[in-house]
Amino acid sequence: MATQVADGTNPIEARNAERNAAPTRTFQALADRYLKEHAERHKRPRSAEEDRRNLAVHILPKWGKRDFRAIRRADVIEVIESIVSAGKHAAGNRVHSLISKIFSFAIDAGLLEANPAARLRKRGVEKVRRRVLDDVEIRTFWRGVVLPPVSRQVGLALRLALATAARASEIAGTRKAEFQDLDNPERAAWLIPGVRAKNKRDHLIPLAPLALEMVKSAIEMSGDSDFLFPTRLGRGGPIDRHTLTVAMVRFAKNLKGPTTKTWQQEIPTPHDLRRTCNSRLARMGIPKEIRDRVLNHITSLRDPESKHYNTHEYESEKRDAFSRWAAEIEALIKPAPVVRIRVKGGRQ
Repeated sequence: MATQVADGTNPIEARNAERNAAPTRTFQALADRYLKEHAERHKRPRSAEEDRRNLAVHILPKWGKRDFRAIRRADVIEVIESIVSAGKHAAGNRVHSLISKIFSFAIDAGLLEANPAARLRKRGVEKVRRRVLDDVEIRTFWRGVVLPPVSRQVGLALRLALATAARASEIAGTRKAEFQDLDNPERAAWLIPGVRAKNKRDHLIPLAPLALEMVKSAIEMSGDSDFLFPTRLGRGGPIDRHTLTVAMVRFAKNLKGPTTKTWQQEIPTPHDLRRTCNSRLARMGIPKEIRDRVLNHITSLRDPESKHYNTHEYESEKRDAFSRWAAEIEALIKPAPVVRIRVKGGRQ
């Protein structure tokens, strides 16, 4: 204090200024800046919302009022380990990545010199899912997923996921305006805009008659909504991908019959429907280059043509692949023929 007075500084004013500046150094303030200046600006809405949710559930309750400059590596490990120890390995890894991104953002913004999460190994052990549906499971899924406890609307969305290999978030947020030539089965298509695609690239999905039928049914059910699968909660928006995940769980728990045991041992997710389509196309001999286009995977971004490719490129090849996949689904779900057995005496 004496030094401050000697320097001509008012100690009381200096203390008040420090107190007023303190809130801007809390982790809450840093997280708010990260969400506003990075997540909401550069990430897809779903990813930004996931960051916001992980902050609210796992991080801010512990660090919200702390000075972010005082957070050390041991603090980071403590937060992550508390999640992993509860058996939530994937969530622990997501929170790990988020914490590291926030501190990297702080460094880029000139607020920190070092990232306490830098080079920290992931503590969660995630299993690589390889779940695909077999013939019996596809038949069971297709016939039953549009029945209670799953609503017909959500069931159609899940059928569309299997038929088109689209991601759950792409299915859930579909707008009717994204469909083209629905009155022409040879040209009917679904164009997912880049703003909704994971890789930010427009994705054209030619609609085989089976998928086209589901789209038309969903349009009829959606009324005057702009969305193919509007929510029933009165918000005026679409369902979200979580709705599809929950529906798959409800379907599994209500399942009865020969597939119950295998189905419930590893309940399929909407993404497993996408994987099933890819696996079946590979089994049909569809080249990987075409399957990558079907799934909207980025194959190479080294040349300008790959970066700025024509949306309709490979359209005919993709239409052929989807048509062959639809034919396989239709063969599986077709009712078994009734066999009449003639017994002695002429009775059947």
